[in-house]
Amino acid sequence: MKALLKITLVLSLAFASTFLIIRLSGVLTEDDIKTWLEAATTINPWYVGLAVVSLLAVDLFIAVPTLTICILSGYLLGFPWGGLSASIGLLSAGLIGYWLSRAFGESILQIIVRSEEKREDAKAHFVQYGLSMILLSRSSPIFPEVCACVAGMTGMKFSKFYLAWTLNSIPYALIAAYSGSISDFENPKPAIYTMIGLYLVIWLAWFIYRKRN
Repeated sequence: MKALLKITLVLSLAFASTFLIIRLSGVLTEDDIKTWLEAATTINPWYVGLAVVSLLAVDLFIAVPTLTICILSGYLLGFPWGGLSASIGLLSAGLIGYWLSRAFGESILQIIVRSEEKREDAKAHFVQYGLSMILLSRSSPIFPEVCACVAGMTGMKFSKFYLAWTLNSIPYALIAAYSGSISDFENPKPAIYTMIGLYLVIWLAWFIYRKRN
C-alpha cells in the first residue's frame, strides 16, 4: 500500500506545482477565465462551450478551477447546454489522462518506485481500491486527475475506469452547471451553496468509506 501512496503523492505534487506556478505568476486567474468566457458569449455561444471543454480538458496539464468553470458554464450557457459542455470537458480530461498514462505510465512508475515487487503491489492495491478512489476523488482538487493517471499506469480495465469516471464526472458537472444557470451576480447563493454542498457530500462519503474499510 505504501507504494501506491507514494505514486499518488508524487503525482499530486506534480499537478499541484503547475497550480502554484500559475497562481504565483498570475498568468491564468479565475477572473481571466470568467472574462474570456463572457467575451466568447458575445461572439457565439458555441465558442463558450468549446472554451469550457478545452479548459477542463487541459486541467490534466495545467490545474484550473474545475468547479468554478462548471458553474460558469451553466451561468453563461444555461442548462442543459452548460452541463453538457462541462460533462464533455471532464470526461475528456479523464480519458486523456488514462490513455497517456497507459501508454507511458510504466516508465514513470519505474522512476517513482524502483522495486518491481513494490510496483506490482501498488497495481494490486489499486485494483482493490481504485474504483472507490475514482468515485470519491472529487472530494479534493487535483485528486481526480491523479486517479485517472494512476488508473492508466496500473492497467485498470478501461471499461471499469470509464464507468467510474462517468459516475464521478457527469453528476458533478450537471449539478454545478445547474446551480450556475439559476445564479447571477445579484443572487449568487445557489452557486455558493452548491460548491459547499458538493464538497460536504463527497467528504462525508469518504468518511463513511474510510470507516468501513
